[in-house]
Amino acid sequence: MQIGIDSFAAAPFDNETGITISGVDAINQLLERIEHADKVGLDIFGIGEHHRKDFLDSAPTIILAAAAARTSQIRLTSAVTVLSAADPVRVFQNFATLDLVSKGRAEMVVGRGSFIESFPLFGFNLQDYDQIFEEKLDLLLNITKNEFVHWSGKFRPALTGQGIYPRPVQQPFPVWLGVGGTPESFIRAGVLGLPLMVAVIGGETHRFRPLVDLYREAGKKAGHSPEKLKVGLHSLGYVANTTEEAIDDFYPGYAKTFTTIGRERGWPPVTRAHFDAAAGPLGALIVGGPEDVAEKLIRHSEALGGISRVTFQMDSANLSHDKLMQAIELLGAKVKPLIKDI
Repeated sequence: MQIGIDSFAAAPFDNETGITISGVDAINQLLERIEHADKVGLDIFGIGEHHRKDFLDSAPTIILAAAAARTSQIRLTSAVTVLSAADPVRVFQNFATLDLVSKGRAEMVVGRGSFIESFPLFGFNLQDYDQIFEEKLDLLLNITKNEFVHWSGKFRPALTGQGIYPRPVQQPFPVWLGVGGTPESFIRAGVLGLPLMVAVIGGETHRFRPLVDLYREAGKKAGHSPEKLKVGLHSLGYVANTTEEAIDDFYPGYAKTFTTIGRERGWPPVTRAHFDAAAGPLGALIVGGPEDVAEKLIRHSEALGGISRVTFQMDSANLSHDKLMQAIELLGAKVKPLIKDI
């Protein structure tokens, strides 16, 4: 099982001190964390894409390219690329360039995103949400397979054999499909034979097993080998020296962040009881000491019928840079060896 981290380059604010951090310092601290993840042997680091004040990741490939120059082994990916609001040609060109800069370590996870601000920002109609994504995914996959592209659709001018450059080191370039809880998204990934990144940020992870089974069954019916149908898990998580310490560190910022988001979406405020359930044995949060985190990763893998990758989203709790660096150290030095055979 690969272990990695996803970051949304969260707003420059330290929950512990209440001090606002400059954007310059926040981005450079993020790059230090990616560099440290590489040094301690983590497998993957992903940068999300958002277009709101809370985050600094509106141009993720630029952050990833800066990280590529400071790392040598870790794979660098999006988490996720909001394909519906982007031009697939430019998305491919950006990631192909990243692949060249990183000497073949780039990937992308494409999805529709968990926020909708990119639609009005880039002039798209939210009513076309599903159609736009399906069409753009089709074009992107066409580009990954073909240097010269013949394609037509409803939402973008046709391509009539133009060459798309540069071409990446990896052939074909790895594209994962990021999904939430929509059955159609799981089935689409299976039919296309794309590796699946499942975002489970609440509830109980085992409840996603029927959707993962839909993915595997659709892939099998489409003729794809089981080895091609990889499943990854994106989850909120954090590791400290002990589980008590991890919970004490993570809960205050987590509660503040998700209570704020909840106001936008009509959710109730986060309570400690809600958090304890989510951090419990069956809950989606992966928060604890190294041994407890490793045990939970094993349970999650068993619950979903086997996973090949898990990524921790740690910076949603506004933890200090030092605590995040320590968590990265523990993931590489203590958690990863405990699950090396999974």
